[in-house]
Amino acid sequence: MNFKDIATVAGKPGLYRVLKPTRTGVILESLDEKKAKLVAGMSMRVSILSDISIYTMTEEGAEPLESVMKKIEAEFQGDTGVDSTSSDAELRAFLKSVLPDFDEARVYTSDIKKLNSWYQLIRIYAPEVLQDNTEEKEA
Repeated sequence: MNFKDIATVAGKPGLYRVLKPTRTGVILESLDEKKAKLVAGMSMRVSILSDISIYTMTEEGAEPLESVMKKIEAEFQGDTGVDSTSSDAELRAFLKSVLPDFDEARVYTSDIKKLNSWYQLIRIYAPEVLQDNTEEKEA
């Protein structure tokens, strides 16, 4: 599995594994122990994680979510020290430690909470996507 196989659905908590497309949408399976199936129709906003980025003040203007999550894994190995009850300052300090040039005006606290919760879910249910695969490509 990789970031192209994982999606989020607007208005629904958690992450979903993309199983297969249908004529009218896509079949998803929750990325947790329940493995609940969901048929996301055209009216639902489904976002694939590989298409999501975090705003930065760099020339590019954004950092891909995959890259940010791999940095979190490399630095924290699961223990980010923040959760949904952490203060605004703690959450922003956490993201600043991983992505020093994130755009503080355009990245909201709720985005950082979501980033952390998604990271924790992926770490439990799809840890292989957080591994840096550069060695495999070179071999």
